[in-house]
Amino acid sequence: MSMSQSANPLPASARIAVIGSGTMGAGIAQVAAAAGHTVQLFDNRPGAVERAIADIAAMFTKLAAKGKLTAQAASDASARLQAANRLEDLGGTALVVEAIVENLDVKRALFSQLESIVDDHCILASNTSSISITSIGATLRLPQRLVGMHFFNPVPLMALVEIISGLATDAALAQRVADTASAWGKNAVHTRSTPGFIVNRVARPYYAEALRLLNEQAATPATIDAVLREAGGFRMGPFELMDLIGHDVNFSVTQSVFHAYFTDPRFTPSLIQQELVEAGFLGRKSGRGFYRYDGSSLPEAHAEAPRPAAPQAAQVFGQHPLAGILAQRGGLVQLAASDDGLVAKVGPARLYLTDGRSATRRAHDEGHGDIVLVDLALDYGSARRLAVARADQCSDNAYDAIVALLQGAGYTVTRLDDIPGLAVMRTVAMLANEAADTVHQGVCSLADVDMAMQKGVNYPRGPLAWADAIGVANVARVLTHLGMTYGEDRYRVSPLIQRLTASGRNFHA
Repeated sequence: MSMSQSANPLPASARIAVIGSGTMGAGIAQVAAAAGHTVQLFDNRPGAVERAIADIAAMFTKLAAKGKLTAQAASDASARLQAANRLEDLGGTALVVEAIVENLDVKRALFSQLESIVDDHCILASNTSSISITSIGATLRLPQRLVGMHFFNPVPLMALVEIISGLATDAALAQRVADTASAWGKNAVHTRSTPGFIVNRVARPYYAEALRLLNEQAATPATIDAVLREAGGFRMGPFELMDLIGHDVNFSVTQSVFHAYFTDPRFTPSLIQQELVEAGFLGRKSGRGFYRYDGSSLPEAHAEAPRPAAPQAAQVFGQHPLAGILAQRGGLVQLAASDDGLVAKVGPARLYLTDGRSATRRAHDEGHGDIVLVDLALDYGSARRLAVARADQCSDNAYDAIVALLQGAGYTVTRLDDIPGLAVMRTVAMLANEAADTVHQGVCSLADVDMAMQKGVNYPRGPLAWADAIGVANVARVLTHLGMTYGEDRYRVSPLIQRLTASGRNFHA
């Protein structure tokens, strides 16, 4: 059989089937029906399909009441939803999307059964978030027509769909599925069937680095969350996000990716999270995770008290964005950049952007004790909070002077323990590193990895675009210093980042 369909979306007249009427299946059915398709919904649980169709119809009615659909469009979309009583009723469909339990054997059995029901031109798709499309398709008669179509929850609201190709998947078919997803209003990205695909792989450092910061007592979960939100620009901090996802789910995904990559230390699970799972502290759904959800007030993030520093002449250096903000808000003149990346001086105190070394290590290397490091921010102009760390050699007066300088510029200053790379910088560097490896290994394109992380998990900037903003060579430097500190392969620098650094280029240059 040839699967050389032209790269265009399935027409609205094409009938779609969705197997599984849970949260994901119902969401996929809603999106397909809204796009004009007749959708057959099947579930082997008694009454599940009828409940799902009623819920979807109620959602269409609610959207019409809010003016997001006309009453006629809502009525028509609801009318396109049909209950299928048997799998055999799905013959004649153009696309079947499976959204059932994450179990390889169960999925294989289902698709093998479907092959005897649908015709040879029907596209088979799995909404799996973790199982290899190659493995699912290995037992099929026509594995070339199987593709992954990984939606994100909640499906009607989340803009991303990962289109996953197994070894046997026909490229033209995968493109047609991507075009169909686009016609449904989604951003479709292509990925090879590798563990975690794009999003679940590249997102691992967002959780892993936060858990390591906590393990090393850098700060409390509330403080780290506040820094990642208010300086890093992330919509949710890592600890509140893990609580929302559920630690059983998040820990399971991390374990799956870790073992799928043959225990690569970059994906090592956290003992802290394992203990939460063992205790049953799964997050919001159990009432307790890193935070308690019993109505008690949430813990506050640490903020340094105003510093009664003696007035001293401040100087700012170079073209770093923070230097510009400090100069503008403090009425200071920006001086020429120094060779060592100095941002500001107040008397003997020196402020540097973290480069992956601890402040104590940098003070030793510079031969100057009064050193304070400041963390990365997405936008220093709009950031409300900045994290800092002081060298063990730094005097109280020098530290107070730097804190007063930052507070005078309008920042809430949060001190972390002297952890290399601080919070935002090490997180972003590791996200960029993992994203670079997905491109380097041919898993996806540069544009798709940035889109996937923005549309799939709402990152404020694509990891590779963020690396460009920092400077790829600076990302390499941070990772190298982290690797030197920890002596772990976890922080090895992606060959693609090494190559770009050697050529003096960025990802988008």
